[in-house]
Amino acid sequence: MSSDNTIAIVDYNMGNLRSVEKAFQKIGASVVITNDHKIIENADKIVLPGVGAFREGMENLKQLGLIELLNKEVIQNRKIFLGICLGMQLLGKKSYEIEETPGLNWVEGDVEKFKIKNLKVPHVGWNNIFFTKKSSLFQNIPDQIDFYFVHSYYFESGTEYTTSLTNYGVDFASSVNKDNIYGCQFHPEKSQRFGLEILRNFMNLTNDN
Repeated sequence: MSSDNTIAIVDYNMGNLRSVEKAFQKIGASVVITNDHKIIENADKIVLPGVGAFREGMENLKQLGLIELLNKEVIQNRKIFLGICLGMQLLGKKSYEIEETPGLNWVEGDVEKFKIKNLKVPHVGWNNIFFTKKSSLFQNIPDQIDFYFVHSYYFESGTEYTTSLTNYGVDFASSVNKDNIYGCQFHPEKSQRFGLEILRNFMNLTNDN
């Protein structure tokens, strides 16, 4: 497969990726679900979605030989990357889910469990995001728009790379951006009009943004 603005959705057995694929197809993106190293190498951009446990996600990436590949493509080759939900959490230094587990360590920040009273965990449903820093991913997106969340753990809000915050008993980073690396805790593929706009912005990103 040649690079023709193709987006590779990384399949590492962490959730149904079809909804992400369908959302990208809806906006006219050339997209493929794969864990084939050659296809990922030839893709123009990379998306790492996912739901489930942090430790299992990292273990699956390791078993498929994808950690080394992603480090090469994203960190060394500066390929534009989007992590969604668990995929954003894996960008961090470590998670305290079950036991302390190292992440990809691409973006400063740890992943913590919600410890809140009077609110249900997991955090499921629509919640608004508050922009804290300008990001090309949010072009044409109004501030304080609701997006769809499903998660029990969150990326801490203190990192300088946080681009939006959401409150659910505590402020947490609902999106991050460091150079060519973008992350959304919410699910743009399930967030209707403005979620599709975010995916369209991602599709149109260049390293000059």
